[in-house]
Amino acid sequence: MPFLRETEYSAEVVWLGRVPAGQSLRAQPVEALEFGFDGVQGERHEGLNRASCVRVSNVYPKGTEIRNVRQVSILSAEELSEIAAAMEMDKLDPSYLGASIVLKGIPDFSHIPPSSRLRSEAGLTITVDMENAPCVLPGREIEADHSGYGAAFKPAAQGRRGVTGWVERPGALQIGDRLKLFVPDQPLWQP
Repeated sequence: MPFLRETEYSAEVVWLGRVPAGQSLRAQPVEALEFGFDGVQGERHEGLNRASCVRVSNVYPKGTEIRNVRQVSILSAEELSEIAAAMEMDKLDPSYLGASIVLKGIPDFSHIPPSSRLRSEAGLTITVDMENAPCVLPGREIEADHSGYGAAFKPAAQGRRGVTGWVERPGALQIGDRLKLFVPDQPLWQP
């Protein structure tokens, strides 16, 4: 019996980005991406493993080699619009946030359960690690082009920053493709 439950939700890929290795967080918009088991080749977040960061500092000393569950940053077009409105901007370019994929069509996207799967019709499957908490890095990118707006990003993005994930099954993705949402079939933990 499958443990992942297919939901009624699917989303359209409306934006794709590539964050070059060794540069800023800013993504370069692209029409298509090829995902391998280690993410997108040549990208900042590529790799089967990575050095631990502040997000897991209560578990590991900073720089400890750990599994890379942050190969991909996935955002919601709807939540990007909400962030922009809260920042009093007309729109927010996902490139400032280091986005890999922007989807349209899944409500409350930043809160889909960890271990959910997003699967394309061709079979590419991304496993969701967890909600991506907002940080100051996108604010710096925004501030570089829109003076006076960068500091507003972190509070505006709370609960709307999307999710991080890793490639479970490699494949290609292009703008216009659809990803189907599968969620773990288990009750919420309530100790």
